[in-house]
Amino acid sequence: MATRPMTIRQRLVDFLGLRRSMVGLLGMVVLLGMGEKMAERFLPLYLIALGSSTLWPGFLNALDNLLSALYSFPGGWLADRLGVKRSLLLFNVLAMSGFVVVIAIPRWEAVIAGSFLFLSWTAISLPATMSLVATSLPKEKRVMGVSVHSLVRRIPMALGPVCGGIFIDQWGPVTGVRVAFVAALLMAMVALVAQQKLIVDDQPASSEPAGGGFWAMLRAMRPELKTLLVADILVRFCEHIPYAYVVLWAMTEVSGYDTARVSGTQFGILTTVEMATAILCYLPVAWLADRGGKKRYVLITFVNFTLFPVALYFSRSFWPLMLAFVVRGLKEFGEPTRKALILELAPEGRKAAAFGTYYLCRDSMVALGAFTGAYLWRLGPEVNLFTAAACGVAGTAWFAWRGRDLHIPPALSDA
Repeated sequence: MATRPMTIRQRLVDFLGLRRSMVGLLGMVVLLGMGEKMAERFLPLYLIALGSSTLWPGFLNALDNLLSALYSFPGGWLADRLGVKRSLLLFNVLAMSGFVVVIAIPRWEAVIAGSFLFLSWTAISLPATMSLVATSLPKEKRVMGVSVHSLVRRIPMALGPVCGGIFIDQWGPVTGVRVAFVAALLMAMVALVAQQKLIVDDQPASSEPAGGGFWAMLRAMRPELKTLLVADILVRFCEHIPYAYVVLWAMTEVSGYDTARVSGTQFGILTTVEMATAILCYLPVAWLADRGGKKRYVLITFVNFTLFPVALYFSRSFWPLMLAFVVRGLKEFGEPTRKALILELAPEGRKAAAFGTYYLCRDSMVALGAFTGAYLWRLGPEVNLFTAAACGVAGTAWFAWRGRDLHIPPALSDA
């Protein structure tokens, strides 16, 4: 009997790798991400409005990186032991607890305390989500799967700050951010129910650690992965030295297009431009990277990371600032490709733990850059931004020299 041709919808679902568990994962990403990003991008303003010094926004960004590092390996370890579905349930409850702390206690100290919980979700769940992509999709679809995840993740990153900016313009930085956290809590509750209904039950990879713990995983890293790790650390220094102060630069140093200063809503629009730029890159780059070498796409990403702090420094009015945020969006050009490369180099059955090991190494080092950024900002914005750019140049040059492509044969669908 002849096989019926695939409909356009079926072709699209197959092209994007939309399995049931992937749909559940993407729904969770939209709901939790939307709630989180309505508040997270404005936390530096919130801290200062509550009476903290200018050092605390930098400390919070450094803490974000440090927790990303410390939570990555246990997140991967738990995903391998409990299974992805159960581990994501646990991680979501932790994030919701952090939202409750910030809502209940309007003090900057409560933000720092609650951040140990609500900042945990992205970091601790990333190894589990990447493992779900790897187990749900065939090898020739992994860059596409990671790209679709990254694309969907940018939707709340684009829309969330606009909603948060509207809340701040309406009620001020203190009440506006707290309202955003209330919305985040409600969305997290919906995400928790949807995630448990759609993600297929999975079995833990093993009951005992396979191949040892963190140090064994680190020693087992392939040279290609270690090269990528070193370059990634330097480039993330470039990103995170100024990261916490981008909103302060935009809203205190730059003239808005119709106001003396950039408003919260206008900053939200800039973030939307950044995310829209990233979204436009994902699918075409994923299609190309699944069929050929990955180095060129990762290298283009590193170049754009390096250009952003320079472009930011020379942006003194709204429209040049918008162009700078287009450059910031282009830093996502090869990010899914980089994550897919990590998955390819990780051992089967231990991909979540290997992913967590990589991020523990990377983010524990990058946290130092975020701490340094706070002191560099006190010396002057130009010191902060150009030091960041220098780190980006070093990381890009290292990967251009030592980075290697893995040969990935063309997908069978090309035949």
